[in-house]
Amino acid sequence: MGREARVRAEVDDETGDVTALLEARDLILRGEIRRRFATAAIQKLEVDGEVLRFRHENESVALHLGARAATSWAKAISTPPPTLREKLGLGGGTRALLIGPCDDPALAEALDGVQTDRVDEASMVIVRADNREDLLSAFVACGPLPLWAIYAKGRDATFGEAAVRETLRVAGARDSKSCAVSERLTATRFRRIEPTLLPNS
Repeated sequence: MGREARVRAEVDDETGDVTALLEARDLILRGEIRRRFATAAIQKLEVDGEVLRFRHENESVALHLGARAATSWAKAISTPPPTLREKLGLGGGTRALLIGPCDDPALAEALDGVQTDRVDEASMVIVRADNREDLLSAFVACGPLPLWAIYAKGRDATFGEAAVRETLRVAGARDSKSCAVSERLTATRFRRIEPTLLPNS
């Protein structure tokens, strides 16, 4: 969601100026009042004039956002975030060819019922990339299909974002979208933009 506002906040008997951050799963208050509210646990959400009001567990919260922002934030909070399956574009009968292990519960759930073993039935290829060789092999196998590279997050990843992007850009692909898969994995979609030019091994 990525929304941020400097507002007056009331949390039960506390009142103070805060920076309110609305993220995908949390509404965070920083400043004179510090809180983290899981958006999935927000109840009795309403817009009262220029104030966004809700309850979270045993606390009553009021954020003086202004009428327009309060309405916008209420809509964002009440709209469920897209599922991983939706982020990957696996709706409406779309099927994916998976290359590599499916060792993450979130990825397994997203792929449940939409996998195929045949490239001619697939609308995309998803590869669990742990090294350059496996990634390049999947890129060759996918032909003109878009490829989602699934790889480890963080600076300590042995084959992470920088290596994935460099490998596929040299091979003639460009990234067009990224999304989180889970706490430990992320995904980036690539499309071929020129004939395959594989680097020397």
